[in-house]
Amino acid sequence: QLQLMESGGGLVQPGGSLRLSCAASGFSLDSYVIGWFRQAPGKEREGVSCISRGGGTISYAASVKGRFTISRDNVKNTVYLQMKSLKPEDTGVYYCAAVTGWEYCGRQANEYHYWGQGTQVTVSS
Repeated sequence: QLQLMESGGGLVQPGGSLRLSCAASGFSLDSYVIGWFRQAPGKEREGVSCISRGGGTISYAASVKGRFTISRDNVKNTVYLQMKSLKPEDTGVYYCAAVTGWEYCGRQANEYHYWGQGTQVTVSS
């Protein structure tokens, strides 16, 4: 059974950093495009970042560009989202998602077939 599991969320002060992990079980991530999404209370799910199967294509939302870095380690079967200079508006539940693909990635939720359960990120003083 194909499963994704996010970890690394928590409470952090503004300006702080967190690293989220998306680990796969039941399948090998190296055949999949991975996206990171977030959803704040009362808001629609937002595509934060994505990375293509081989890592050659990466995309960021304008709101996180320069602060967040996505990467993948296909040996560890894990994708990471390093988040720096966090702001209160980064608060939300962060999800990773997967879809089979090649050297393209998109940040639309309806492009992805498999989803994790999410991890809460709260940025507050």
